[in-house]
Amino acid sequence: MASSDGLAATPAPPLGPVLFAYDGSELAKLAIEQAARQLAPGREALITCVWQPGDVGFVPTGERHLNAAEATEVCSAAEETAAHGASLATAAGFRAQSVVIEAAPTWKGIVEVAEKREASLIVLGSHRRSGLVGHLLGSVGAAVVAHSASSVLVVHS
Repeated sequence: MASSDGLAATPAPPLGPVLFAYDGSELAKLAIEQAARQLAPGREALITCVWQPGDVGFVPTGERHLNAAEATEVCSAAEETAAHGASLATAAGFRAQSVVIEAAPTWKGIVEVAEKREASLIVLGSHRRSGLVGHLLGSVGAAVVAHSASSVLVVHS
């Protein structure tokens, strides 16, 4: 097919899913809402919760209190958290499914899922940790941006 300038038009590559790094926080919920406003409805979405034994790394749904040393319990809570995020994404207009991965540090799990599932966009909330705590803990958002081949949308509160 030729365009108006006589050049052959190449079809746009298919869009991969949107990967949401979902930790159950209010900021992660905001990231889903913001992305829904900016992206076409009906996009495939992967709601990804990364967990680590010894350091939960997310906010469990409900009033659940976890012993981080109990890997089975933490994994189960991560699955519930990701499913909750998927329900929010579905309500926001995405075709969502939940994905849970054990990884440390968290950014590696996010990038790994994005690569395996060929995500075209990663969406995450930035907690904007700064000072000594931010320096010591690092920034998941900054690490994802630095290490991912996918585009990254960082949502701030």
